Amino acid sequence: MARVAITAPSSAKKGEIIEIKTLAAHVMENGFRRTQEGALIPRDIITQFVCTYNGVEIFRAELHPAMAANPLIAFTTVATESGTLEFKWTGDNGYAETQSASLSVS
Repeated sequence: MARVAITAPSSAKKGEIIEIKTLAAHVMENGFRRTQEGALIPRDIITQFVCTYNGVEIFRAELHPAMAANPLIAFTTVATESGTLEFKWTGDNGYAETQSASLSVS
Protein backbone atom coordinates (compact mmCIF):
# COMPACT_ATOMS: atom_id res chain seq x y z
CA MET A 1 0.00 0.00 0.00
CA ALA A 2 1.33 3.42 -0.91
CA ARG A 3 1.02 6.64 0.97
CA VAL A 4 -0.15 9.48 -1.25
CA ALA A 5 -0.11 13.22 -0.72
CA ILE A 6 -2.11 15.70 -2.77
CA THR A 7 -1.63 19.47 -2.80
CA ALA A 8 -4.52 21.20 -4.56
CA PRO A 9 -6.48 24.34 -3.75
CA SER A 10 -9.89 23.85 -2.16
CA SER A 11 -11.25 26.95 -3.90
CA ALA A 12 -10.48 29.05 -6.96
CA LYS A 13 -12.04 31.73 -9.15
CA LYS A 14 -13.59 30.66 -12.44
CA GLY A 15 -10.93 30.68 -15.16
CA GLU A 16 -8.04 30.66 -12.69
CA ILE A 17 -5.09 28.39 -13.43
CA ILE A 18 -4.49 26.11 -10.46
CA GLU A 19 -1.47 23.96 -9.69
CA ILE A 20 -1.89 20.40 -8.47
CA LYS A 21 0.91 18.29 -6.99
CA THR A 22 0.79 14.62 -6.07
CA LEU A 23 3.32 12.36 -4.42
CA ALA A 24 3.00 8.59 -4.17
CA ALA A 25 5.33 6.84 -1.71
CA HIS A 26 5.41 3.25 -2.94
CA VAL A 27 7.94 0.50 -2.28
CA MET A 28 9.36 0.12 -5.79
CA GLU A 29 11.43 -2.55 -7.44
CA ASN A 30 12.82 -1.92 -10.93
CA GLY A 31 13.03 -5.57 -11.96
CA PHE A 32 16.76 -5.46 -12.70
CA ARG A 33 18.14 -6.32 -9.25
CA ARG A 34 18.93 -9.85 -8.16
CA THR A 35 18.71 -11.69 -4.86
CA GLN A 36 21.85 -13.06 -3.18
CA GLU A 37 21.07 -16.36 -4.92
CA GLY A 38 21.06 -14.64 -8.35
CA ALA A 39 17.30 -14.71 -9.04
CA LEU A 40 15.72 -11.59 -10.51
CA ILE A 41 13.53 -9.63 -8.10
CA PRO A 42 10.20 -9.06 -9.93
CA ARG A 43 9.39 -5.53 -11.08
CA ASP A 44 6.93 -3.65 -8.85
CA ILE A 45 6.37 -0.06 -9.96
CA ILE A 46 3.57 2.46 -10.40
CA THR A 47 2.96 2.42 -14.16
CA GLN A 48 0.22 5.00 -14.65
CA PHE A 49 -1.25 8.11 -13.06
CA VAL A 50 -4.56 9.66 -14.19
CA CYS A 51 -6.38 12.75 -12.90
CA THR A 52 -10.00 13.50 -13.75
CA TYR A 53 -11.96 16.69 -13.07
CA ASN A 54 -15.68 15.96 -12.71
CA GLY A 55 -15.16 12.71 -14.61
CA VAL A 56 -13.19 14.25 -17.51
CA GLU A 57 -9.55 13.22 -17.85
CA ILE A 58 -7.30 16.27 -17.57
CA PHE A 59 -3.88 14.67 -17.01
CA ARG A 60 -2.24 11.29 -17.63
CA ALA A 61 1.31 10.07 -17.08
CA GLU A 62 2.86 6.74 -18.06
CA LEU A 63 5.64 5.80 -15.62
CA HIS A 64 8.61 3.52 -16.34
CA PRO A 65 11.37 1.81 -14.29
CA ALA A 66 13.73 4.79 -14.67
CA MET A 67 11.28 7.10 -12.83
CA ALA A 68 11.75 8.09 -9.21
CA ALA A 69 10.78 5.56 -6.56
CA ASN A 70 8.28 8.04 -5.10
CA PRO A 71 7.03 9.99 -8.12
CA LEU A 72 6.17 13.65 -7.58
CA ILE A 73 3.83 14.79 -10.33
CA ALA A 74 2.93 18.48 -10.76
CA PHE A 75 0.60 19.94 -13.38
CA THR A 76 -1.88 22.77 -13.91
CA THR A 77 -5.48 23.02 -15.03
CA VAL A 78 -8.11 25.72 -15.36
CA ALA A 79 -10.81 25.96 -12.69
CA THR A 80 -14.05 25.85 -14.68
CA GLU A 81 -16.66 24.63 -12.20
CA SER A 82 -17.02 23.29 -8.69
CA GLY A 83 -16.51 19.59 -8.41
CA THR A 84 -14.17 16.72 -7.69
CA LEU A 85 -10.62 16.02 -8.75
CA GLU A 86 -9.97 12.28 -8.71
CA PHE A 87 -6.45 10.88 -8.72
CA LYS A 88 -5.69 7.26 -9.61
CA TRP A 89 -2.36 5.45 -9.54
CA THR A 90 -2.08 1.93 -11.00
CA GLY A 91 0.85 -0.42 -11.26
CA ASP A 92 2.29 -3.89 -11.27
CA ASN A 93 0.89 -6.73 -9.18
CA GLY A 94 -2.64 -5.28 -9.13
CA TYR A 95 -1.58 -2.07 -7.38
CA ALA A 96 -4.29 0.62 -7.41
CA GLU A 97 -4.72 3.70 -5.25
CA THR A 98 -7.44 6.33 -5.62
CA GLN A 99 -7.83 9.65 -3.82
CA SER A 100 -10.00 12.69 -4.44
CA ALA A 101 -10.14 16.38 -3.59
CA SER A 102 -13.02 18.86 -3.78
CA LEU A 103 -12.71 22.16 -5.63
CA SER A 104 -15.10 25.05 -5.07
CA VAL A 105 -15.18 27.54 -7.98
CA SER A 106 -16.69 30.99 -7.59
